Amino acid sequence: MIVKICGITNQEDATAAVAGGANAVGFNFYSGSPRHVTPEIAAAIATPPGVRRVGIFVDEKPARVQEIAHAASLDTAQLHGNETPEDYPEGIAVWKAARVRWGWDPASLIGCPAEAVLLDGPVGGKPFDWKMARGFGRRIILAGGLDASNVEVAVSVMHPWGVDACSRIESAPGRKDHQKMADFLRAARKALGA
Repeated sequence: MIVKICGITNQEDATAAVAGGANAVGFNFYSGSPRHVTPEIAAAIATPPGVRRVGIFVDEKPARVQEIAHAASLDTAQLHGNETPEDYPEGIAVWKAARVRWGWDPASLIGCPAEAVLLDGPVGGKPFDWKMARGFGRRIILAGGLDASNVEVAVSVMHPWGVDACSRIESAPGRKDHQKMADFLRAARKALGA
């Protein structure tokens, strides 16, 4: 099971996330994000063995994803753009992200060769109606508006492989509120039985 803290920009937040029970941390390489980091910054943020290092990419060329993955010691590429399986980078696990909104067709991801599908809210920091994707039949990581107040309900509805939190556990974009993060991690691990 995956318990991920996304939007990590500094060592202090990464250390607190891992200490609280996160087994995955996300580094955002999309330049339009307030949580954007360079490969050099991500590489300098240490994580212990066994903690999955995930890079967030939006419509990035596979060769560039591979280059950043090597430079930042990534284990997984989380793809948020219009990538097709032909655009997936080689030599790294892929999580394909999809924004769930009214009219979203889960059939669009049938046959997707990604290790997991990350289901995100329609806009940053907002949850979607989890019942819309219930029974999806894939390895799912649930994201979008999760925090300690709702992760238990989300897990009970979706039964995901993992959960991912970012903006609702921050004090400012790219800076985690360590109490909110600890509360989320405790609630998430309990809900997932981890």
